[in-house]
Amino acid sequence: MFHTNSHLALDHTPLPAIYPLIDTHTHFDAPVFDGDRQSQTQQAYMQGVRHLVLVGYLQRYFSRLYDTQQTIEQMHLSKDKDKTDRRDVYPVAHIALGLHPFYIEQHTDAHLSSMAQMVQERRPLAIGEIGLDTYTDAMKQPEIFAKQARFFTAQLDIAVLHKLPVMLHIRKAHAEALALLKAHSYDAHKLGGIAHSFSGGEQEAKAFVKLGFKLGITGQITNHNAKKLRRAIKAAVDSYGIECLVLETDCPDMMPMMCQKAKDTQLDSQSANQSTAGQSPDNEWYGADGHNRNVPANLPWVLKGLSELLSVELAVLAPQLWQNSCNALQTSWPYPK
Repeated sequence: MFHTNSHLALDHTPLPAIYPLIDTHTHFDAPVFDGDRQSQTQQAYMQGVRHLVLVGYLQRYFSRLYDTQQTIEQMHLSKDKDKTDRRDVYPVAHIALGLHPFYIEQHTDAHLSSMAQMVQERRPLAIGEIGLDTYTDAMKQPEIFAKQARFFTAQLDIAVLHKLPVMLHIRKAHAEALALLKAHSYDAHKLGGIAHSFSGGEQEAKAFVKLGFKLGITGQITNHNAKKLRRAIKAAVDSYGIECLVLETDCPDMMPMMCQKAKDTQLDSQSANQSTAGQSPDNEWYGADGHNRNVPANLPWVLKGLSELLSVELAVLAPQLWQNSCNALQTSWPYPK
């Protein structure tokens, strides 16, 4: 079992205040959270997280997303019976369904049909995470990349049909993804959408925002060695303002630098930016332990890192990021006072 304080930020400077936040991208349904999901959910709320999105990547785990959402809903119901301690409240969990491009060799047309039916019957908050990924040599092979593009297009079709926003996973394929999006009828200006865990350059950042997508900011923004990313985010903001950004933990990945234990802070920007799931598709984070597991309660440190990068006060940035998230996800969640 994991102990909550082993995951809390180890930065010596405490956050000056707690701001309401939306975690737009999590894998909080992963087995690595089974031992302490309730306490982590409580901790997230106490750190300001009011909504979190559970994001799909393999069809065989779609039901687990809904099981986790129901588990969190049950926490609310049990709390309603005893309101003596108002600190112990929980964020609201939402679901995105998608077939992740990194696992393209595992996806089948039957999975795509099953997903389309589930979207029709259960209407998730969004479609994702979907996109293109050429991180490995195998994924650069023409037949593999063609299958990625076909599944990406098919899932964009589902999003258009149901008027849902998409969550993009684009890695080392930004130009190709932009070309595909420009040729498709999906319109992020109308439907919303997020370029999750954005990792491209300055021109690519501005190109996705121009198409109507928000850029997903993870704990990687706190890594001062991630110079390309930090330049790209500043360039996008210079052109489009802070209205183009949203926050995410991408937990259990993308641990903010100040939340890592001493031996982990030696990670360079390249290694720190790799997804655990992306590198170990069959591992499912089972091997993650307390020192390298990101959690939703760390989201305020992403906010703090972004605030410092942009020189924008937390009190200004937090409510704008909330509104940005609502716009990206086509919701109207009121900002808590």
